Amino acid sequence: MTTVKLAYGRTGLDLAIDPAVTTVVTPVHHPVSEDPRTVLRRALREPVAGPPLRERVRPGQTVAISACDGTRPQPRELMIPAILEELDGIVRLEDVVVLVATGTHRGNSDAELRAMFGDDVVDTVRIVNHDARDRDRMAWLGRFGDDVPVWLNREWLDADVRITTGFVEPHFFAGFSGGPKLVAPGLAALETVLVLHDAGRIGSPRATWGVIEGNPVHDDVRAIAAAADVTFGFDVILNRDKAVIAAFGGDLFPMHAAAVTVARTVAMRPVPALFDVVVTTNSGHPLDQNLYQAVKGMSAAYRIAKPGATIVCAAECRDGFPDHGSYREVLASASSPGALLAEIAARPVTVPDQWQVQIQAKIQHDCRVVMHTGYLTDAELATAHLTQTTDIAATVAKALTAAGPGARVCVLPEGPLTIPYVNGEA
Repeated sequence: MTTVKLAYGRTGLDLAIDPAVTTVVTPVHHPVSEDPRTVLRRALREPVAGPPLRERVRPGQTVAISACDGTRPQPRELMIPAILEELDGIVRLEDVVVLVATGTHRGNSDAELRAMFGDDVVDTVRIVNHDARDRDRMAWLGRFGDDVPVWLNREWLDADVRITTGFVEPHFFAGFSGGPKLVAPGLAALETVLVLHDAGRIGSPRATWGVIEGNPVHDDVRAIAAAADVTFGFDVILNRDKAVIAAFGGDLFPMHAAAVTVARTVAMRPVPALFDVVVTTNSGHPLDQNLYQAVKGMSAAYRIAKPGATIVCAAECRDGFPDHGSYREVLASASSPGALLAEIAARPVTVPDQWQVQIQAKIQHDCRVVMHTGYLTDAELATAHLTQTTDIAATVAKALTAAGPGARVCVLPEGPLTIPYVNGEA
């Protein structure tokens, strides 16, 4: 036996595995070779396309900067100061607003914002949590993409200069994160997000990890971002230690395309065949804060799971389901994952968590999903049609025995930071 460290919470989790029947798949690790501040500064001054950031901004202009919320490991404490340093002497700090692109998530508290951005940024720049449900803060932009009604954050649209900041990794239905997603759904109204994430778009086979072109979700996201006239895009690639290994700046779409090319080589890994058992995580803190986010880890495992396979997902879920939003209620509204899928197919998206439930129900309908959490009880998980294990190794051994001779297990220690695919299918 040997030991694999699973990304779990802040401390990780050791798992004993039998190497004779186990394949371990991790991202390509890129150590940090330069000071991240140097890497970030270069991206702002030597963009992929278009002029440097300083040349795009004039004195007296107002600036809005979009940044990820607290469920994402974006190095905001490095990226936002890098932008402010570049703008020093051109715009006043009082004319800058940082908009936390929550999408439909809850806003972040002052303590969370300080952990995310650092005290210096919080104390010197106005930071506003986007609220998709506050119509007074939205402005109508029009209909774009496949007839998506687009309402966006008013402060974003009113700003003279609009800068997106994010990090790029494969996304379980939008293809890749970062870039245009920091406009929509990040800064969009609930009505807009519900259409972007409706059952038809989410149910498309092209709405999946690593696919952008022809992905109905990402196609519409790009159309909205184009209409919103982003001044400058700024994205990074992170390694498994959440450290910056590359940064990209410039015109939004060429910048994002360059970042996607690198992210694809880091995160997407081939495997020889489908597996009887897959152990996954949700990449540890902050990504495994709740069950809602842990669906991404399940989805990564599902790509290489045989029909009827067992998926074991280790996610701390310190924030529970979470309790805010309708995710928990929708999960518990039907008698089985199959019944949930039927209900979703029969009605339009009416709540902001329905798309997450749709993906989760599909996985649970096709596979047996077992959770390992530190903050959800067996009874709570049962309402989501899930079971729990306190001993992952024993659960894996039992599932392998049940699968029969020749059964094999795959372990994704970093969860959705690694997107596996069967050779030849990427």
